[in-house]
Amino acid sequence: SYKGGAPGFVRVLDERTLAFPSYDGNGMFLSLGNASETAKVGLLFIDLEHPNRMRVHGEATVSADDPLLDTWPGAILVVRVSVTDVFPNCPRYIHRWQKVAESPFVPHAGVAPPIPGWKQAEWACDALPHDDPAYRP
Repeated sequence: SYKGGAPGFVRVLDERTLAFPSYDGNGMFLSLGNASETAKVGLLFIDLEHPNRMRVHGEATVSADDPLLDTWPGAILVVRVSVTDVFPNCPRYIHRWQKVAESPFVPHAGVAPPIPGWKQAEWACDALPHDDPAYRP
């Protein structure tokens, strides 16, 4: 699944380790559940303004008590990836895009992000965690 954040949200910790936050999502934890179950991950980094792609394979851990957690505002988990392979990935079919604005949902210190529309739908409101701002019993 697509993961995004403010520029620099993926950090290089050392020659073989990356870390990134997991933010509030749809609560299904499909990507993180798979990473927790198998540890195997494949990350695809895409530069849409200067068509380029890089693939990273590795083994991941997912933690709610990682020491880096509080360094990312709004993070609920931290994913650390022990990198096994890095290689270019053909950029031939990348459409050229220009960044117009950062998503208003990207967490920032001291700023509550807006509640996404899908969380306000009748079918979702009672299925959300009780501490979610959109939860309605």
